[in-house]
Amino acid sequence: MNLETPMKNRYTTFVLLLAGILSVFVVRTILAFRIDIPRIFDLFDVLAIAGSVAVLLKAHSRLKSIDWILATSLGCVVGIGMYFSTLFSPYPFLAVIQSTKGQAWLRGVFTFIATLGGLAIMRQGGPVLFRLANHETARAGRDILFGLLVGLPLAFINVIALQLTEGESINWQNLLASMLDALQPGIVEEVIYRFALWGLLWILLRTSLPEQSAALAGLMAMLVHTYSHFDALFVSAPLIALGMGLAMAFIWGLPLFFLASRQGLESAIAFHWLQDVARFLAGF
Repeated sequence: MNLETPMKNRYTTFVLLLAGILSVFVVRTILAFRIDIPRIFDLFDVLAIAGSVAVLLKAHSRLKSIDWILATSLGCVVGIGMYFSTLFSPYPFLAVIQSTKGQAWLRGVFTFIATLGGLAIMRQGGPVLFRLANHETARAGRDILFGLLVGLPLAFINVIALQLTEGESINWQNLLASMLDALQPGIVEEVIYRFALWGLLWILLRTSLPEQSAALAGLMAMLVHTYSHFDALFVSAPLIALGMGLAMAFIWGLPLFFLASRQGLESAIAFHWLQDVARFLAGF
């Protein structure tokens, strides 16, 4: 009896986190039948950014000069890239920020904050490394190349899947524009979900589940990111959304999980970027 109680207590935080994540999806879907409500991505973006701010308030002293330089650089790349984007059109954030200029500022600032939050967590032994922040330039280059090689066949699969699901043929677009605009989802989503959110979940689990915390946090962040793509489908066809999300998690989510955990953030960004280059290039 004394052995069972501590075991149950160890998983309390994990169960509560899982229940909280599920409740966001369920409550949002129920409310979407009655009122206009922000997208699931918007809700988790806000949670991840708020968590990053909380971490920074407590652990900003752990940051190094290179961390501020990298976060500022990524924020500027995203913000300026969004301002000049032609193929990437994000949904209005919280149904309020719609203009290209507003999106550019929002995405740039969110990337800056999430990068700093992820780096502050990394400096505490977090689960995902940003190798450039550790001056591992050569290793980061190899990781980027590895992410591109792993992502290449899946980028072709992505285009084929989009053809089948959307019922449209390929409509070739400008390659340079595709490469530029693919930085938006490639950087922003990986920094927010694979770096900041994963790290935040890890912080919450590391005390109760020290050995499993990195993997469990990463899987939860991966599922949040994957299923956030299907908020509209959850309303019209929830069972199809569950099935498509599961397939997407296996085909694209798990590679990103392993790339981020074993190679680093740069590798995950490269993989994600290539998927969207192929998508934009093919006209989807």
